[in-house]
Amino acid sequence: MAINFTHYDTSNRVPGVFLEMDPSQANSATQLQNSLILGQKSATGTGVANVPVLVESKAQVLALCGAGSMLANMALRYLARDSFGPLYIVPLADDAAAVAANGKITITGTATASGTVNCYIGGILVQCAVTTGDTATVVGTNLNAAINANLDVSVASTVAAGVLTLTADFKGAAGNFIDIRFNYYGTLGGEYPIPGLTFVVQAMASGATNPQLAGALANLADTPFDFICTPYTDTASLNALQSFLDDQAGRWAWQHMIYGGAFGAFGGTLGSCSTFGNARNDQHMSIMAYNDSPDPPWIWAAEMMAMAASSLRVDPGLPLQYIATTLKPPPVQSRWTIGERNTLLYDGMSTFRVNDAGQVIMERMCTTYQKNPAGAVDNSYLDVETMYGLMFVSRDLTNFLLSRYMRKKLVSDQTPIAPGSNCVNGLMIKASVIQEYRVLQLNGYVQNADQFARGLIVENAGNGLVKILAPIDLVNQLRQIAILLQFRKS
Repeated sequence: MAINFTHYDTSNRVPGVFLEMDPSQANSATQLQNSLILGQKSATGTGVANVPVLVESKAQVLALCGAGSMLANMALRYLARDSFGPLYIVPLADDAAAVAANGKITITGTATASGTVNCYIGGILVQCAVTTGDTATVVGTNLNAAINANLDVSVASTVAAGVLTLTADFKGAAGNFIDIRFNYYGTLGGEYPIPGLTFVVQAMASGATNPQLAGALANLADTPFDFICTPYTDTASLNALQSFLDDQAGRWAWQHMIYGGAFGAFGGTLGSCSTFGNARNDQHMSIMAYNDSPDPPWIWAAEMMAMAASSLRVDPGLPLQYIATTLKPPPVQSRWTIGERNTLLYDGMSTFRVNDAGQVIMERMCTTYQKNPAGAVDNSYLDVETMYGLMFVSRDLTNFLLSRYMRKKLVSDQTPIAPGSNCVNGLMIKASVIQEYRVLQLNGYVQNADQFARGLIVENAGNGLVKILAPIDLVNQLRQIAILLQFRKS
């Protein structure tokens, strides 16, 4: 039996016991999975534009991003739902050519009873008291002061004669998605109209030109980020992320193998969400479709990613379904029916449902991938779990092979190899890959190990190259149980 050392020099004649450590059979480590949020900071934020930074606390987020900024609200929502995984943020500055969105609230009448104004701006409640006899001008002045005093709201307000003009704190098209409404919870939630007063909302509009993501993405270098949250769903932003994660030249390419996936949200009617989804085709992007929620899309994206990350980090095979969130649901009349949700799932959009307690429940997280490069309908990369299952297995097999064969000599498959030798061949590598696959199967990541062993091809191609065809079979997610209830009547 030959025992070949890697470092110990067998020409040594000095007496003693000499130990060389070999960790090749001990590595069971898993990679730390970072999360990343892209978003705009305010002028008061101290974060350097386009430079990623690790954040751990609310105080740090507020200092770097500025209170009430898009990025601060995203990061705080994420930390509230996933406080375990490492979170990085990339502060973005407004584009030089950007225009801020604006909207209006017009108040008319005189209050005939006392009450409270319940105004929701981007899902954040702003309140002011009303006393019998207050005119529209008085109420407008008080509401204006309340809006500007709320540091979490992403708008600035001015008022004149009962007309409030709201301007987004950040510039760009994303500001058009800041929702403005009154008495969201209605009388069942203790929110009542004030007799004698009328509030008319002119929705936020006219925002244009989101920040370009190329500079921020370039600064990420080779740092792994498995979960990337985007507040933007404009074509330029999504194309930038698609290229960043691309299979041929991006993070999923063979020369990089960094991997990762992106999460976003799109608000609109069924028709606009369907049209939007059909215009995308990216297995590395998951976009949640919703309509008429007070929360803006960047908050939907941040929370959905937080819930997905906290599950996928534990087990990439567990289905991302029936997971409760703290997002504000759309009113009953604006919620998708089961048929509409099924349509969206065929259009590359992820879906949610609302339970009896009014909670938004993650229903199915799919990617926008729908067709292969030839244009044929393709469900290979339909589900987000598939992508993260592939990521996990790829990393596991890579780490396994690098640990055991980091410094070995390759010989032909016909060459005898003594136990303990520093030589390997294709047959040895094949046996070890089958062994590791069975470990993955026992841990619930893959299935059908015997079939894998029969289909596995390991080719000793010469010149130090071993080629492997690994027909892995990922576990499936239990999605439906269909019952044919065949009853009897006696």
